[in-house]
This record gives sequence, structure tokens and C-alpha cells, in this order.
Amino acid sequence: MPEEVLFKSESRRSRDEIAAYLRTVADTLESGNAITLKKGEQSVTMEPPARPTFEVKAEREGPSDGPGELSVEFELEWEEDGGGDGDGDGGELQIE
Repeated sequence: MPEEVLFKSESRRSRDEIAAYLRTVADTLESGNAITLKKGEQSVTMEPPARPTFEVKAEREGPSDGPGELSVEFELEWEEDGGGDGDGDGGELQIE
């Protein structure tokens, strides 16, 4: 299935700034409201269902014999038609 990027933003931020963005997303999810992303003239509003799939991924990209790039990704996924309330591959996620 081809991927269509609806919105993208990438910038260096302090840990405090990133925490504030994540806190806003958490508060919005908890309240059951839609999430609106804006940057300049670009904007997209998405309404996650009550039980989207939550994916957490830690990655290292680069050569196996040298320094690379590390990342932690948090992703919410759901079907546009509202279906697919899967529970993933089992086990309980813990973030410490």
C-alpha cells in the first residue's frame, strides 16, 4: 500500500519543548478530541478512535562498525474506516 505523507515537521528541540508537545498530545488524546498539527500554512486534523494501535520503536541506523543515528518513535495507527481494533503482539508495554 503506498504511503501518502499528510504532514511532516522535523526540527531540533530541547527536551523540555519535546515534553510539552507530547504532553499536549497526551492531554488531547485523554480528552477524546481530534489532534491538529500546524506549521506555517500546512495543517492537518486527525481524530484517533478510542483504541488505536500504539507502536513504539527504538532504532539504530548506520554502519554496524561505526557510529550511527539513534531514534525513538511513537506512532498511533488506525484504519480510516474505523476498523482494526487489534491488540498487537501481546505483552504489556512499559516506559520507564
